[in-house]
Amino acid sequence: MKTNKAKITISEEDFNKFREYFYRKTGINFEASKRYFVDKRLIERIEATDSGDFRSYFIMMRFQVSGAELQLLTNLMTVNETYFLREDYQFECMVNSILPELVKRKTDNSPIRIWCIPSSSGEEPYTVAMYLMERWPGIHQWDVEIISSDIDTGILNKARIGRYSARSVMHVPAPWLLKYFKQVGDEYQLCQDVREAVEFTRVNLAEPADTRSYKNFDLIFCRNLLIYFDDLSRKTAAEVFFDALNPGGFVCLGHAESMSRISSLYKVRKFPQAIVYQKSLESR
Repeated sequence: MKTNKAKITISEEDFNKFREYFYRKTGINFEASKRYFVDKRLIERIEATDSGDFRSYFIMMRFQVSGAELQLLTNLMTVNETYFLREDYQFECMVNSILPELVKRKTDNSPIRIWCIPSSSGEEPYTVAMYLMERWPGIHQWDVEIISSDIDTGILNKARIGRYSARSVMHVPAPWLLKYFKQVGDEYQLCQDVREAVEFTRVNLAEPADTRSYKNFDLIFCRNLLIYFDDLSRKTAAEVFFDALNPGGFVCLGHAESMSRISSLYKVRKFPQAIVYQKSLESR
């Protein structure tokens, strides 16, 4: 007679142990309200790895030399909800206010460097690229480098492919949709020119070894990520961005986020289109 496998459960002690470990590794803090979300994904991986129970799985994940299981679990635990032209007033601010101010100060002809983090499935950095092509005359005089980073390797692979649902492109203007996308069945394939305009990299903001080389950026988009962090992790992220920016560089956060409540390193800049945060010109 075939017997059923014992049902796997995650105790409150297990949840707290995992939550503390995951926070140390990623800076992401799961509130108790996320218990069902976390438990479900832990149980999926316990079953997939035939670990049998949380304790065995947790030991395996922590001490696995390759770190592959932690990365896979991180991919499952991160939320990637976005679409093209989300909160587009900030992109209007970029082309109408931020970039004109930046290029006035540039005397060395160095590229304008833009960092989007998290990349999610690519809608934000690709929106940046399209906005520059369509709305910023300076694109013909200046080299621009767009780097987009995420902790989730699976979502980075999806971003590089650049194929999207109808929902993802619902706010894309019809002329842009025709110019930059090709419909393939129920999906939309982004053209190669735009995809090649963005470099995707894996970065964990909580890991100094990952962020140390990110320097000389003029503009950073970090929207709707810090809401998943606690105060300490937010402060760490603000310091990473500060170190990554050129003097006078800017950070754009999500509409529900405020750098003023996180760090005193930046000054508030109120442009006609948006409120953004600036590193002082005197900072080094």
